[in-house]
Amino acid sequence: MATGNTTVWVPVRDMDRALEFYRDTLGLAVKSTGSDWSEIDAGTLTIGLNGREETSPRGDAGGAVLTFQPDGTIDDEVSALRDKGVEFPGGISDHEWGRIAPFADPDGNDLQLYAPPS
Repeated sequence: MATGNTTVWVPVRDMDRALEFYRDTLGLAVKSTGSDWSEIDAGTLTIGLNGREETSPRGDAGGAVLTFQPDGTIDDEVSALRDKGVEFPGGISDHEWGRIAPFADPDGNDLQLYAPPS
């Protein structure tokens, strides 16, 4: 029986570019690096950057969406990430279950900021 999630693998084509994005743009700590596999510390979750994966991040098989909760407001985080070149094509959307701001990493993996309802 599954008891939780500790690691999510994300396919990347350029390890250096992926590390730069997750470390420098998103501000997450790097746990380990390698040419085919690197690990990012995302709090209670490890993001494994998998340079060996042959599938396309936007392939027809679907994929995971990594969601990050900002330290401050979602508006401030979107503004700070835009200043670093991150694009938010749909902006921030409001829902009864919270607010989201979808974006992508340099390999096209789906990411989003999430703020629970206040």
